[in-house]
Amino acid sequence: MPLLTEAAKGVYVIAVTPFLDNGDIDWTSVDRMVDFYEEKGVTGMTILGLLGEAPKMTSEESKAIAKRVIGRAKVPVVVGVTAPGLAAMHELADSVMEMGAAGVMVAPPWTTKTDDQAYAFYTSVGDALGKTPWVLQDYPLTTNVTIAPKVIDRIVKDVPTCVMLKHEDWPGLSKITALRASSDKGETRRISILCGNGGLFLPEEMGRGADGAMTGFCYPEMMVGVVANYAKGDVERAHDIFDAYLPLVRYEQQQGIGLAARKYVLAKRGIISSAALRKPGGALSAKDVADVERLLARQAKRLAEIGA
Repeated sequence: MPLLTEAAKGVYVIAVTPFLDNGDIDWTSVDRMVDFYEEKGVTGMTILGLLGEAPKMTSEESKAIAKRVIGRAKVPVVVGVTAPGLAAMHELADSVMEMGAAGVMVAPPWTTKTDDQAYAFYTSVGDALGKTPWVLQDYPLTTNVTIAPKVIDRIVKDVPTCVMLKHEDWPGLSKITALRASSDKGETRRISILCGNGGLFLPEEMGRGADGAMTGFCYPEMMVGVVANYAKGDVERAHDIFDAYLPLVRYEQQQGIGLAARKYVLAKRGIISSAALRKPGGALSAKDVADVERLLARQAKRLAEIGA
């Protein structure tokens, strides 16, 4: 599989990790999930992220998941390798790259407080990972680390293996604008920018110069449709598709039960056998389920109205 480069675009869906009700990995559902994402037109997959419940898995389980997905997927696979120390990060990165991963993704430690610390951390990441291409995950809502555009520019200038930004600052549209202005002026390399936040701001992010999405949503075809229509210049159609799914996208953004809602719908769609999260994890109440079912019914009605 080709390595990840600055030219990456499209939808690299953040994959869930399917579990059985007893907490074991559901390998049959892993295979079905990979096939499902590809059938819906994703460009690539990203596994072992926060919403893939990576922190709840052992190192051996993480490697086993990576091996299974990379071995089955026909699209590039990016693997989250964030770890408390560089040694563990390096070990997992080497393992998944040998399996055929396209690249890896790294979030900053919560102890990062200053611009210089952010720069120093990511230059150390570049040194530790060697020739492996990697994604800078910028997710202040969970890491509590804010990385200014000027710092990202500095990292991009000095660490050539940083080929992508996973942008999910909030609000962060101005960050995309600033980064694209720097590269348009020739002040920095132009790297790929794929956006997160469950797709909540995807049309606006595309309008600011993003290359696509790297996030999860229980209907990946929404993200594929928005990105594809933006790419061919049909901005209004992109917004029409997005608008139809927006209420459910919004519902998934709830802290605590958002992933449970995503897994509930994926299970309802027959992609995974169980909606279970590995403990500790949230669960939907009966009223939550009623909310989701109502949103699904309204979503289906709206999609029929716009012919999508």
